[in-house]
Amino acid sequence: MTLTLEYVRSKSASKLTGLFPVVKAAAEALIIRCYNRGVPIVITQGLRTIAEQDALYAQGRTKPGAIVTNAKGGYSNHNFGMAIDFALLMPDGKSVSWDMKRDGNCSGTADWYEVVAEAKALGFAWGGDWYSFKDYPHFEMMFGFTCAQIRAGKRPTQAQIDAVYALFKNEEECEMTAEEKAAFKCLQEMVEAQAKKITTLESNAKMAAIPVWAVDACDAAKRAGVIDTTAGGSYDFYRLITVLYRRGFFNERGVA
Repeated sequence: MTLTLEYVRSKSASKLTGLFPVVKAAAEALIIRCYNRGVPIVITQGLRTIAEQDALYAQGRTKPGAIVTNAKGGYSNHNFGMAIDFALLMPDGKSVSWDMKRDGNCSGTADWYEVVAEAKALGFAWGGDWYSFKDYPHFEMMFGFTCAQIRAGKRPTQAQIDAVYALFKNEEECEMTAEEKAAFKCLQEMVEAQAKKITTLESNAKMAAIPVWAVDACDAAKRAGVIDTTAGGSYDFYRLITVLYRRGFFNERGVA
């Protein structure tokens, strides 16, 4: 399944409702930035009601399950729309993962930590940095206030809010024209068709070693996520990968 930005954004839409406006805007920017890195994410939790918080607190205490929070209702930053939780969206577009070691975009850095880096750049604090009860899927934006102060009615100044917006407000999401979308779809279909052909060719005759002339092409194809491994291919497999590589199919923007 090809995950479009529109689809990825739609997966989180319901969880962004009720967030503090600048937190919501930063969360939306996080989704876009991560998608552009090849790391689609889902916001799994945004605003949480007091009742929902109390039910979550009961888990592992008075109700079955593992303890997942130390905060009672009114004592979580989620209760004020100033925190979000996330998970990695898998290629099937339906399942999610909390695997902190996964490197789905083959960047050499775990996807989880790429998301953390983008979140911090947008002004979020990360629960994974907490000294106790680390909360790795959690981001929050408290503007220097404690939960008790927020509970008492404290809110950030306009200057504080503007400082966060300044981190991303000038960014423009590059929307494709209808013609560009059609061309991009054709390219995606071509790549998928070639990938199927690659699988067929590979099963025919495997070579003991990658030909020297195909090494760069195989590395580029693997980074682009078109192939899982560069080893054990046939001569035709390596030839096809090299042709596609020389035509620019595996550059950073060439494969979605």
